[in-house]
Amino acid sequence: MATRVPTVTRIPTYKDDCHVIQWSGLLNTDDGTPIEMPGSADRSIQITGTFGAGGTIVFEGSNDGTNYASLTDPQGNPISKTAAGIEAIAELTRYVRPRVTAGDGTTNLVATLLVRRPA
Repeated sequence: MATRVPTVTRIPTYKDDCHVIQWSGLLNTDDGTPIEMPGSADRSIQITGTFGAGGTIVFEGSNDGTNYASLTDPQGNPISKTAAGIEAIAELTRYVRPRVTAGDGTTNLVATLLVRRPA
């Protein structure tokens, strides 16, 4: 298991403060270094890459930085992906991170988070 460090890119937009946070090279049992952006209430997570046999990635949040729980989409479903997709995130937590919970030797995923803080 490895913890992957994200890249953070500020996106200049009109009257908004947006960032793209991307964790790449997520292999089976890897997680991402948690990021702390509680002021960014609007969030969506996109998952891409090679899932391999049984590949699954979840997106988690924590308010204490130690105990993590699955975050959900606006319909209340846990964000757990076995194929590429994008989801809005319902909860606002202090920390967020991706975690690969299953896969094989070909599993190699990218989690791309967009956050927006209204001006």
